[in-house]
Amino acid sequence: MTRLFTRPSPDNTAVQLLMRAAIGGTMIAHGVKHGRSLDGTAGWFGSIGFKQPKLQAQASAVVEVGAGAAIVAGAGTPVAASAVVGTMAVAARSVHLPNGFFITSEGWEYVANLSVAAIALAALGPGKWSVDRALGLDSKLTGNRAAALAAGLGLGAAAAQLAAFHRPPKASA
Repeated sequence: MTRLFTRPSPDNTAVQLLMRAAIGGTMIAHGVKHGRSLDGTAGWFGSIGFKQPKLQAQASAVVEVGAGAAIVAGAGTPVAASAVVGTMAVAARSVHLPNGFFITSEGWEYVANLSVAAIALAALGPGKWSVDRALGLDSKLTGNRAAALAAGLGLGAAAAQLAAFHRPPKASA
């Protein structure tokens, strides 16, 4: 009887490719932008309270380009998605949360949406045309477990980075 009510799994290949291109491409673009102006990025990191701002700028560029490239390729998808979540959580906490929701006021709208998209991609998996599929890894960690890994690892890494390196400037009296 249960066979009558079983539906075949949908083919999400196009959606997975679109998400990988959008999320990964966005992260690569951010990383390249930071990398092209490391001194300017380091100055900005310093101005928002990061210790070792040059290291933060370099790490940001490497993590963003690396995670973006991995997502585009569909390689290590849940872990790459966690890097997106972590990067966006650091941005949210250090810059965007005090400014409200809307991105037009430097709010957290953009970073939240990019994080949620990365978590959704981790849950959906990278799809047929991915490094993970070619290596037989795409069915090892999927669905809610992959989403939980992406969210948990990303938020944990963000908390560690903020605790180790972020000292928000004191508000002027």
